[in-house]
Amino acid sequence: QVHLVESGGGLVQAGGSLRLSCAASVPTFSTYAIGWFRQAPGKEREFVAAVSWSAGFTDYSDSAQGRFTISRDNAKNTVCLQMNGLKPEDTAVYYCAARRDYSGSLVSPNAGAYNYWGQGTQVTVSS
Repeated sequence: QVHLVESGGGLVQAGGSLRLSCAASVPTFSTYAIGWFRQAPGKEREFVAAVSWSAGFTDYSDSAQGRFTISRDNAKNTVCLQMNGLKPEDTAVYYCAARRDYSGSLVSPNAGAYNYWGQGTQVTVSS
């Protein structure tokens, strides 16, 4: 019953910006934490950012800290990842993932903690 759809990926020059969106379809009155992960060709999936159901609880990878910002609009069931100062090393398929967040304060950088995944959106940063 939980469905996630990413959008906003594309081709951008180094130093540019992209805003990714994750549209989450979840059961009425349920609460979910959302995480963003990425996977580049030949590399393992890695954590990017996460946000809990309640505002103010976020987590970022070292590479994302200071450049990326995760936010959510619970009323619209959407989570966004604003990516600024993009580098060629950011090139990857970006996925959003969800898990139940009963406390409203859950954030996790572990892919195994998430139960639902989107199909991903490609981000390519050229030099």
